Amino acid sequence: MKLHASGEDYLEAILMLQKKSGMVRSVDLARHMGFSKPSISHAVGVLRDGGFLTVDKDGFLHLTDIGREIAEKIYERHRFFTEQLVAAGVDQETAEQDACRIEHAISEESFQKLKDALRKEGDDMGN
Repeated sequence: MKLHASGEDYLEAILMLQKKSGMVRSVDLARHMGFSKPSISHAVGVLRDGGFLTVDKDGFLHLTDIGREIAEKIYERHRFFTEQLVAAGVDQETAEQDACRIEHAISEESFQKLKDALRKEGDDMGN
């Protein structure tokens, strides 16, 4: 199943909430993302049916291995682009919003090349 940007955003949000508070329920996700409970319920169902997450008997959301892999990838991109935009002088809120759009649009190859180029630039400046 191919995930759309919105599905990736849900997985990323679940990962972020898990890192912050451990256990995540749909209501936590709704509050965090600012969406209605029915919208979250639908998305959770789609992600569960796609094999990206499971819901236990107490209603807690758990990322599957593939769900976690996608969430970690998107979260890494989000942090990277937010940091770069803030470093370039963009205010935090705008940087977060722009990073959210960029993280879905950029290819894996371009992302890796950018990361490598910035790392090399940092290494060159340190020597």
